[in-house]
Amino acid sequence: MSSRKPSNSRQQADEVTSSVATTAVTEQEASDLLTAEELHAEHEQRKEDQKGRIEATDRELLLHLLYQMVLIRRFEEKAAEAYSLGKIGGFCHLYIGQEAVAVGAISAIRPDDYVITSYRDHGHALAKGMSAEEIMAELYGKAGGCSAGKGGSMHLFDASVNFLGGHAIVGGQIPLATGIAFATKYRNEDKVTLCFFGEAAVNQGSFNESLNMAQLWKLPCVYICENNQYGMGTSLARAMSLQDIARKACAYGMASEFVDGMDVLAVREATLRAVERARTESLPTLLEVRTYRYMGHSMSDPGNYRTRAEIERYQQRDPIKLLSASMREKGLLDDETMKQIEQRVHEEIERAVRFAEESPLPAPEELYTDVYANPIKS
Repeated sequence: MSSRKPSNSRQQADEVTSSVATTAVTEQEASDLLTAEELHAEHEQRKEDQKGRIEATDRELLLHLLYQMVLIRRFEEKAAEAYSLGKIGGFCHLYIGQEAVAVGAISAIRPDDYVITSYRDHGHALAKGMSAEEIMAELYGKAGGCSAGKGGSMHLFDASVNFLGGHAIVGGQIPLATGIAFATKYRNEDKVTLCFFGEAAVNQGSFNESLNMAQLWKLPCVYICENNQYGMGTSLARAMSLQDIARKACAYGMASEFVDGMDVLAVREATLRAVERARTESLPTLLEVRTYRYMGHSMSDPGNYRTRAEIERYQQRDPIKLLSASMREKGLLDDETMKQIEQRVHEEIERAVRFAEESPLPAPEELYTDVYANPIKS
């Protein structure tokens, strides 16, 4: 035993923490090195699988999916830039890396179907049909935003396209989605609800209560777990005893499926199956969509809990690169078409930024609006 005496308890704790963190990172880096070849081989296999799906998909739809993913990616990059310049305040959770989930799933529903999600909601809002202008203005806290500048990044909302948020409470949207599905069934409306949430929300009691109720009452809801493998800075392995989330549906006799969330066509096909089940049989489904976020949990998160090697491994299977590469190999995409997509996206993002910057701030009296369903009269 060492005879060196620590100067104080804080120093001793810091030394232990540093040692544990260093060991953990070293072990993680070793794991990354061991699995890099396997991941590359898997990437090639996934690309082959995707090419088979491409053959059965209309080219215009493929171009639309690609455009939407590029739009979300560039929008988020611009949002990060604006946040760094102090033009966006509060919390800001980016969707970079996960674009295939929202785009693939929402492409499988009708415009009159409902979508509800968590605080990482920019991509879902764009995919559901909200304009980049109203979303960017909301991030800026401007009156031209979809929530009049009072909701910010986590509370995007547009009832006109049946996008019902944007919810900051972890798992808070899951019982709401269950209620929406109940309402549509009660009214005999032929509508389906997609509910997106992260894997950390699965540990909330509301997740289990909602799935039990949805299966018991046969509600047309598709629960989509975007498993990006980290709840803030805590890995899935450290927080969940049963990490195969799709299997949790078995406790309620609910249909479930595991999906590659880096393949937009795989997400679309799985969601189509779930939506068909919901629409024709009024039965819910749990989809575990395994994905990965390249950025930190939010703009304030440096992401020191994972290695650069780990991030680069998943970037090899970037959903945009995967789809564009597969389309190129099938002769469905060339440099000129890709250039046109990037140009259209660039122009749309620039219009959104101009709109946000030129939009006025909310008037002071707006503090008293949208507080009560029936406003208090003085």
